[in-house]
Amino acid sequence: MPKVLLNEAMTLEVGAADPWPNDVQLFQPLEVEQILLPDNANCLAVKAYLKMCNLPYTVEYRHNAEFMSPTGQVPFIKCGAFLIAELENIVSFINKKDISLTKDLDKSTKLDMRAYMTLVNNILSFAELYITWVDKNTLHQVTYPRNAYPYPWPLSTYQNFKKRNQIIRKLKAHEWYNYSITDVLNKVEKCCSALSEKLGSSDYFFGNKPTELDALLFGHLFCLITTTLPQSSPQIAPIISKFKNLTDFCRRIDKTYFPRKTAN
Repeated sequence: MPKVLLNEAMTLEVGAADPWPNDVQLFQPLEVEQILLPDNANCLAVKAYLKMCNLPYTVEYRHNAEFMSPTGQVPFIKCGAFLIAELENIVSFINKKDISLTKDLDKSTKLDMRAYMTLVNNILSFAELYITWVDKNTLHQVTYPRNAYPYPWPLSTYQNFKKRNQIIRKLKAHEWYNYSITDVLNKVEKCCSALSEKLGSSDYFFGNKPTELDALLFGHLFCLITTTLPQSSPQIAPIISKFKNLTDFCRRIDKTYFPRKTAN
């Protein structure tokens, strides 16, 4: 088994050095009917990163994207013969092609950037999971219907049960499950405060160009701001709106990298 894993790693290393093809596909769940807040944020972060790198791709919507993924997580990209899932792995794969948003940053600054990425992943990602799978109003009015969308009954019920148990185990392992909603909202506000202080009046977090931190944070903040939840569910958007430079940051990246087509 170690030899097989080594061979796969070496193949991926060699393949990553090839030029970026024009037919790269990004796979994600169905956007209108199915995708949930945490997956939507992760998918948007990867899309933003690829656009920041000026790398072409097309989006492929699949109801079973999660089960097609090599890690069970979305999104994932198909680049030639390779399937690479999740932002961190995709960034590493692209860096091996000598394409990087951080090549001008020194080692200390890169470590600082990764610390803020960890903050985003440890707070905003878990807050999204909590609201989606623990909050009862969101769970029954949004999560269950959307997660079950592709499946007939009783498979739909089983898929919801299986997925929720998986997420609850993850939340318990990271000591998030027993938080109250007040605890969760307080953590989000402290996280946003730290990010707002770091961003200051700059357009991006490190220098005059975006990095993977900007892509990651945009994905999460934009989805938290724009996702419609039941009125009785915890609302994170009002917390983010307290930090004007963060909302301006989202608008700027959205306008720059995801321009809307307008009718003539």
